Amino acid sequence: MKHRSPLNSDFLVIGGGIAGLAFALAASEVGTVTVLTKAGSREANTNYAQGGIASVWSVDDSFESHIEDTLRAGAGLCDRAAVETIVCAGPDAVRELIRLGTRFTRVEANGADDHEVEYDLGREGGHSHRRVLHAQDLTGREIMRALTEAAAARPNIRTLENHVAVNLLIESPSVGRPGSCWGVYALDRDTNLIEKILARATMLATGGAGKVYLYTTNPDIASGDGVAMAYRAGAAVANLEFYQFHPTCLFHPAAKSFLISEALRGEGAILRRPDGATFMKNYHPDAELAPRDVVARAIDSEMKRHGLDFVYLDISHRDAKYIKERFPNIYKRCLSYGIDITAGPMPVVPAAHYMCGGVWTDLEGRTTIPRLYAAGEVAMTGLHGANRLASNSLLEAAVMGRRAFASARGVIASGDGRPPEFPEWDPGRAIRSEERVLITQSWDEIRRLMWNYVGIVRSDRRLERALSRIELLKEEIHSYYWDHLLDSDLIELRNLVVVAELIVRSAMARKESRGLHYNIDHPNIGAAADLRPTVIQSAGGV
Repeated sequence: MKHRSPLNSDFLVIGGGIAGLAFALAASEVGTVTVLTKAGSREANTNYAQGGIASVWSVDDSFESHIEDTLRAGAGLCDRAAVETIVCAGPDAVRELIRLGTRFTRVEANGADDHEVEYDLGREGGHSHRRVLHAQDLTGREIMRALTEAAAARPNIRTLENHVAVNLLIESPSVGRPGSCWGVYALDRDTNLIEKILARATMLATGGAGKVYLYTTNPDIASGDGVAMAYRAGAAVANLEFYQFHPTCLFHPAAKSFLISEALRGEGAILRRPDGATFMKNYHPDAELAPRDVVARAIDSEMKRHGLDFVYLDISHRDAKYIKERFPNIYKRCLSYGIDITAGPMPVVPAAHYMCGGVWTDLEGRTTIPRLYAAGEVAMTGLHGANRLASNSLLEAAVMGRRAFASARGVIASGDGRPPEFPEWDPGRAIRSEERVLITQSWDEIRRLMWNYVGIVRSDRRLERALSRIELLKEEIHSYYWDHLLDSDLIELRNLVVVAELIVRSAMARKESRGLHYNIDHPNIGAAADLRPTVIQSAGGV
């Protein structure tokens, strides 16, 4: 196999969503940046975010209120310092998005400048005030448009699309000093070459791992690559038992992973059984505006109790013109499947949506590996605790992308250290795979057993069974990985089984039910001793 020369830059960003591009745009002002993406910006998790970005913006709101709402949703497991830091940085992060060209929905579009513009603020579950800035119901797409265009205009940013990260480049540790990260091996899917990409600081912004579950709102690229690579390299990961299931994904055979935004419930949509009966008041006094974990479990309970394939979400009692203007994308997509949401309810089911745990970082975006940073869904800062408050994800990504750069900038400015000599990628005696069914079968088996045994409701027996099978699959995949030439499917499968194992081990370690983790064998919230993150760390090299 032929190899290219290393692609060197000051900063390497793995992932092209809001966290990665916020970092890259800031870093481009002081050095060269390489952005590695599996696909284009259209497939970033950010692009699929419908609801918006939560930030204190109204004079009727306050930081204290947003902080308390976040802590309440996090079920006692949030890091208060992280919550206070990120919430208070929210308005500046939003102003930066606006400066870079993001067009949030306005109440009045004729202001002289952004300081005089009044933005439409939505309210979502768990929030005590209207504080969610949005671009109709396509907020993520609008943010990605603005950031992608801004990045394309920066000569210091080089974007390499269709590149799949394989392994981080970690130097051997010395006495009393852990090995630093100096970049990544990456597969160029267009050429099938594996390149050695060196950088003085590496940023993980790879998003989540929704594809570890059978049903998810995430795009196909969300296979947990960042968590798996960091864990294999020896970084600490934490809170992976807390996987958020979005309560409302459209139930239709042709509607692959189409999310129905929580903003509909914020604007009055009601959950009903097929017989028309409402049920959320039976589960929480805030009914449809209860935190997501409560709503998802309520729907799951109703479906199991009544033998349902789905429940209904109904906003048809609102004015049809308002629905079409406020939720144009959802209205058009549902109509394309023969569902008119202005005239009747839409069928919905819960689906895996957001990874609240991830690679452990401090509030400067630093992981436990020097020169390796992480932000966005791949990271665990402590903001979300046991359950993410709606629309706090884009907030965290925007804030922490910039904070991680500020930290990495200091490392770059110090000029400390030079990268060691890393070998070129050696495929050994690996051969090209001729039996793709071995990959697809393992992929399907992981996703199905995770859905059945490690989903919205868990038990000790289910978790034990899941771990036993995942360990066997991991051995099979490991053997297959070393015997065959790499492609993106094999790389993702290898990462997927690592993330599945980490989720199961984290869930087994938590002997209580808190937030998004509900175990029928431990139905109660634990003691004060359980108010700590679930941390797992390998010795590296796995």
